[in-house]
Amino acid sequence: MGRRKSNNNQCSSSKEDTTMSNHLRFEDAEEAVEESSNLDQSMCDIDESDDKTSADYYFDSYSHFGIHEEMLKDTVRTKTYQNVIYQNKFLFKNKVVLDVGAGTGILSLFCAKAGAEHVYAVECSHMADMAKEIVETNGFSNVVTVLKGKIEEIELPVPKVDIIISEWMGYFLLFENMLNSVLYARDKWLADDGVVLPDRASLHLTAIEDADYKEDKIEFWNNVYGFNMSCIKKQAIMEPLVDTVDQNQIATNCQLLKTMDISKMAPGDASFTAPFKLVAERDDYIHALVAYFDVSFTKCHKLMGFSTGPKSRTTHWKQTVLYLEDILTICEGEAIVGSMTVAPNKKNPRDVDIMVKYSLNGKRCNVSRVQYYKMR
Repeated sequence: MGRRKSNNNQCSSSKEDTTMSNHLRFEDAEEAVEESSNLDQSMCDIDESDDKTSADYYFDSYSHFGIHEEMLKDTVRTKTYQNVIYQNKFLFKNKVVLDVGAGTGILSLFCAKAGAEHVYAVECSHMADMAKEIVETNGFSNVVTVLKGKIEEIELPVPKVDIIISEWMGYFLLFENMLNSVLYARDKWLADDGVVLPDRASLHLTAIEDADYKEDKIEFWNNVYGFNMSCIKKQAIMEPLVDTVDQNQIATNCQLLKTMDISKMAPGDASFTAPFKLVAERDDYIHALVAYFDVSFTKCHKLMGFSTGPKSRTTHWKQTVLYLEDILTICEGEAIVGSMTVAPNKKNPRDVDIMVKYSLNGKRCNVSRVQYYKMR
């Protein structure tokens, strides 16, 4: 899974001017801060014996401070959770809460401050040790209990909880996500009238013109200092790119692909095939499809949530760009019709395999193709 160079295609920070079809619209949490800079030296001066490697990449990666800094400084993400909790204290007052994948414990602290009777913060990485210290430092040790381990392996000291809260979403919603862990916790510990937060997530698709960057990233391999390295091009185009997309690049409508009800869905529901029809809103060229997700908290006093779409404020999830082998010449009103199949990789379920079938039968372009992508 790639990322663009940081100086390319910066996303606009303005709010959407119009509501897109099949697209939830939420109030913005607060103005986003600039992207985090390098960690200061005090964070880097850590005993090398505690350094983590890629042996257990997913959980070990969450032992490092940088990823938590990035998430905490994502104010769209963090302020939305804070607002959900503080503005809906009736949900949390005197309730037992389970925080799945607690990280630094920030959501647990929000819940404790909102009046929760007790919060169990489960974190598998070594960040759990820091979370315990953070809880103690802020005087919430009597309310928040940090449990170190995988949710599937730990035991809670209570038979049931009233609320499960988690920030489980990954890039493309499903890449390196913790959804199955949340569903496991829901089925094992959530009371019959309990609440999962957030309880809805939806994946969306649109299409963009992106000639400059496709030339730089994909076509580059055709001629590398006079040598043909196009065998790498075939692999590069299979790797989705995580980046912010300028809303002015969008050339079609947005299509809702999948909605998930976290309070009811089964683990297998995260694998799906969904049809799409992307209708051109102007004459343009299409170089890539772009996927993004929305999450919502429907149990609140009024609907709350956020979008990671290119017309919304930038988040650390950005958008996921899937480059097409073809350059599609499309006229206003013409449609790219197809389907997207999404499934966890069989060897590593936290990775995602994607198959896209698409066709365009237009005045100036007729094409039909199947492409495969791998998020690793």
